[in-house]
Amino acid sequence: MAFRVGRTSEDIKRELTDIMHHIKDPRVSSLLTIIKVELSNDMSHCKVYISSLEGMDKAKEAVKGLNNANGFIKHEINTRIKMRRVPDFHFIPDDSTEYSADIARILNSLDIQHDEDEQTDEE
Repeated sequence: MAFRVGRTSEDIKRELTDIMHHIKDPRVSSLLTIIKVELSNDMSHCKVYISSLEGMDKAKEAVKGLNNANGFIKHEINTRIKMRRVPDFHFIPDDSTEYSADIARILNSLDIQHDEDEQTDEE
């Protein structure tokens, strides 16, 4: 059962990514990323974590737009994936992309000696 839920959640993630490009709401931009899809074991609820490259405020606005388009999203999922029951989608803003970009920026700003410096010291 867990394998089926995992496979179905990956299918939902793939299809949601495509569906988001067809939503006409201006709050839903093309710079959105689906971070994670959590499907309940009975496949009746689906949490979708959304992140935006433009920041957390844009992700929150996009979630409002996605919630507004929930009927369209459910209809599209129903036509693309054969399921007995289409889950209720709960879109949640997530700042993990912004957080990881900050970590990468911090790591790049550190002055770290490279392996070349270590090799010249050994000789």
